[in-house]
Amino acid sequence: MRILFLGDIVGKPGYSAVLKHAESLRKQEKLDALVVNAENASDGSGLMPRQYKRLLEAGVDAITLGDHIYRCKEIIPVLETSKRMVKPANYPGEATGRTWTVVETPAGPLGVISLLGRVYMRPVDCPFDAVDAAIEEIGDSAKHILVDVHAEATSDKQVLGRYLDGKVTAVLGTHTHVPTADAHVMEHGTAFICDVGMSGPYDSIIGRDVRRVMQTTRSFEPSHFHVATRDVRLCGAVIDSGKSGLATSITRFELAIED
Repeated sequence: MRILFLGDIVGKPGYSAVLKHAESLRKQEKLDALVVNAENASDGSGLMPRQYKRLLEAGVDAITLGDHIYRCKEIIPVLETSKRMVKPANYPGEATGRTWTVVETPAGPLGVISLLGRVYMRPVDCPFDAVDAAIEEIGDSAKHILVDVHAEATSDKQVLGRYLDGKVTAVLGTHTHVPTADAHVMEHGTAFICDVGMSGPYDSIIGRDVRRVMQTTRSFEPSHFHVATRDVRLCGAVIDSGKSGLATSITRFELAIED
C-alpha cells in the first residue's frame, strides 16, 4: 500500500491547494490512499461541513483532527455520522466522533486513528490505552493502520512511536506545523516522523501573519492572527508498506504551490 499523509491544512491557502492538487497527486505518486489532518482548515482553526464534503470529493480518503476539533460547532453533526473522519481516540467517550475508522483502498482496507498528546496540551485520557483499544477493535478488518499523533512535544510522539512499533504501519506527528528530519522505519517495521509539517503558507509564524504575531508578542496587546498567504506548500509523508501491513519506506513529502 502507498499512502500520502498531509499535515495540518491551514486556512484557505492550504485547503485550496489540497482541493486543487489531490487528484493529480494520487496519479503522480501512484497512491492507494490520501489521508489529511484538517483541523485548521477553517480560517486556521476547525473544519466546516462544506470543507469536509469538498475534501472527500477532491479525493481525500480519510480525515484526522486534533485539539481544534470542535472549534467550528457546525462539524459536530457530521462527526456523529461520518465514517471518513476521526476524533482523537483518547478524548472522553462522551465526545462526539469515531475513535477509529477503516476506509477501502485499491490495496485493501486502511485503518486510521488519531491521538492527542499530553505534554503541554489540555488534559486527555491515556493515549496508550486508547490506541490499544482502537487497534483491538479494528482487529482483522485492516492490516494497514495509520496513526496521527497530534502533540506538542517530540518526546510524546517518540514514546508513542516506539510503543506502537510493529503494531501499526505508521505513526506520524502533527500539530507543531514544522516538518522534522527524522523520518525512518523503526526496528519492527513501523514508519515514524515527529512532525510531517503543515499544508499552508510557510511565509508565516506557523501559518499566521508574521506582523500580527510579532506585534502581539512584543506588546501583549491582543489581535486576531490572520492566516498568512505566501509560500504555500503541501507537506506530509509518503509511506510504502507490504502485504503484512508493516512499512518498507517513509519519505518526507513537500510540494511548493506556485502563486
